[in-house]
Amino acid sequence: MGDTPHIYDINLDDFENKVLTPSNEHPVLVDFWADWCSPCIFIAPVLAKVIKEYEGAISLAKIEVDEGENMKLAGQYQVRGFPTIILFEKEKEVARFSSARSQSYIEEFIESNSTLLS
Repeated sequence: MGDTPHIYDINLDDFENKVLTPSNEHPVLVDFWADWCSPCIFIAPVLAKVIKEYEGAISLAKIEVDEGENMKLAGQYQVRGFPTIILFEKEKEVARFSSARSQSYIEEFIESNSTLLS
């Protein structure tokens, strides 16, 4: 998943260990995406660039909703379209957005919604 340990794939089984638990220490963005979704493909490199710029202060967990039981997680979080990006802090959803967005929009989204970044 690229050249950074702060961007990684997750699934339903490791969601708690790779998203919720780490969100107590730093913000975790979760990208709910599908390989047939053009906006998902468009936003992926933009998200990666933003995460790399934070140099480990934030992580990006990517969940392919069409693999295995992952759609259950999308249902649990009431994801209605793809991509949907959810910001988690302290094991809770803080904010979300859907559709492909610009780098500046994503940076502003993180800065205005995160309480863990200083």
